[in-house]
Amino acid sequence: MRRRRSRRQSAARVACALALCCAAAPFAGAVPSTFAPVIGNALLCRSHLDNAYFYSYMATAFGPSHKHEDGAYWFKADATLWGAAVTEILVSDDSSELVFVGAVTDSAPDKLDEAIRAAVGTRHLAQDGSPFPVRVSALGSQIVYFNDKSKIYCAKYKALPPAR
Repeated sequence: MRRRRSRRQSAARVACALALCCAAAPFAGAVPSTFAPVIGNALLCRSHLDNAYFYSYMATAFGPSHKHEDGAYWFKADATLWGAAVTEILVSDDSSELVFVGAVTDSAPDKLDEAIRAAVGTRHLAQDGSPFPVRVSALGSQIVYFNDKSKIYCAKYKALPPAR
């Protein structure tokens, strides 16, 4: 009798441990298959920007943000977009008049522009002849220098409330 009970308890413990592991799986760092189209299109200003949606998407896929500063939630993301390594994703909070989604990459801005152009055809043109120019696409996404890396983002003004 004692042996059966201990086997049942062991099986129950294993089942419980397995359930806990499966529940934690989304936070284990696995990049969702929808990451490139969802986040990539948002960064290129090809989709509607809704910071609540992107915050929820990132929190579900990568866990809670690791910091909240400069009007944004910062999420660690060990992923790639257009063949470029992405280390962090930024999602705006509601403190700004802008809604934005951004990403920090390990690539220099000119290399990131080349990778995006090769992958999806979108060009980011340098806005001036300075050593660190802002690069802007026709749809409004921007690539800027971020220390020795680059940051790409799409920012739009929040929609006005309906007229009464």
